[in-house]
Amino acid sequence: MDILLPFLTADFMGKPAWLWLAFAGIVVSLLALDLGVLHKHDREIGVRESLLLSAGYIGAACLFGAWVWWYLGATSGMDYYTGFMIEKSLSMDNVFVIALIFGFFAIPRQYQHRVLFWGILGVIVLRGLMIGLGATLVSQFSWVLYLFGAFLIFTGIKMWVIADHTPDIANNPLLRYLKRHMRVTEGLRGNAFWVREQDAVTGRRERFATPLLLALVLVEFVDLVFAVDSVPAIFAITTDPFIVYTSNIFAILGLRALYFALAAMINRFKYLKYALALVLVFIGSKIFLVGIIGKIPAV
Repeated sequence: MDILLPFLTADFMGKPAWLWLAFAGIVVSLLALDLGVLHKHDREIGVRESLLLSAGYIGAACLFGAWVWWYLGATSGMDYYTGFMIEKSLSMDNVFVIALIFGFFAIPRQYQHRVLFWGILGVIVLRGLMIGLGATLVSQFSWVLYLFGAFLIFTGIKMWVIADHTPDIANNPLLRYLKRHMRVTEGLRGNAFWVREQDAVTGRRERFATPLLLALVLVEFVDLVFAVDSVPAIFAITTDPFIVYTSNIFAILGLRALYFALAAMINRFKYLKYALALVLVFIGSKIFLVGIIGKIPAV
C-alpha cells in the first residue's frame, strides 16, 4: 500500500493517476459488456437495439458527468457536458462517411459492429495522443489556441462550400497504398481481418488481408481526420486534458452504438453539414472574441 498510494496520487496531466485509471476501468467494462456479452456473436443490429445501446452509453456518460460535477466542481462539470455535446454533434458527419465505406466494401450488417468495435480501440489511443499533444502545446504556447480558432473557421467555411461533396472511396490515397503494398483477398472471409491462402503467383500459402481489414483501417483514418476538427473545438471550451479526453471518448462510444440507427436515416440529414459548418465557425470565432474581450480594460 505504501508503494501503491504514491503512484495513485501522482499527477498525470493535471489530475491524479487514479482518476485516469478509474475512467479507463469504466471504458474497459463498457467495451467488455458490449463485445463479451451483448454482441458475443456476429449478427445484424436493428434500429431499436442501436437506440437502446446508445441510450445506455449516453446514460453512463451523463452519470460520469454528474460525478465530475460533484468531485471536480460545477465549472468542470459544465465543461464536460459541453465538450460531450460538441463532440457528439461534430462526429455525426463521421457516421455517414463510415456508411459509405461499408457500402463500398459491401460489408454485411452482421460484420459492421465488429469493425466499429475494434475501431474504438484505435480511437481511444489516437485521441489520447492528439489530446495530449494539444494540451502540451496549449500549456506551453497560449497562442496555439488562436491557430485552433483560425483552423476551425477555415474548416467550417470549407465544409459549407463543399457540403454536397461525396468522398471518393475508390481513389482514396490510403486505400490505394494499402492495395499496392498488401495482399488482399477478392472478397470477405467471414469476420476475419487476416487469412492464410495460396498465392496465385508464388504458389505458397501467404498472409492476406481481407476487405474487412481495409474497411477498419479507413474507418480509423476517417476518425483521425475528423478529430483534427473536433479536438480543437473542445479545447476552445476547456484546456483540461482530463475533461477533453473523457468527454471525447464517451461521445464516440455512444455515437458508434447509434451508428445503425443513423445509417438507416441517412437521407434525412441532408442539411447536417451546413449546421456543423456553422458550429465550427462559431466555436472558432469564440476563441478570438474571448481573446479580444479579455484585452478590453475594465471601466
